[in-house]
Amino acid sequence: QVRLVESGGGLVQAGGSLRLSCAASGFIFGDNTMGWYRQAPGKQRELVATINSSGSTNYGDFVKGRFIVSRDNNKNTVILQMNSLKPEDTAGYYCLFRRGPLDYWGQGTQVTVSS
Repeated sequence: QVRLVESGGGLVQAGGSLRLSCAASGFIFGDNTMGWYRQAPGKQRELVATINSSGSTNYGDFVKGRFIVSRDNNKNTVILQMNSLKPEDTAGYYCLFRRGPLDYWGQGTQVTVSS
């Protein structure tokens, strides 16, 4: 099994920044992808950003250069730096660990952006 521990959510004003962190432990050897999805009330979960073991990244279309995903392979940690936050970024943010066909999810951390 894989355990994911998220931190860094909270309340921020529009235009502000937040940094989310997710640490993975357990059965995490081998090539994998880590990253973040988000889900707002009444909406489907959507891709925010992912990064694989080689450092290749993938971002949701809405990010438009505002967020940066990075990882520390030695610490099995993925970081999401979110800048220029907008009220529409308000959602639960969920950490993902993907290895092959298996996805593991964190419990989520709430991000609320006030206008």
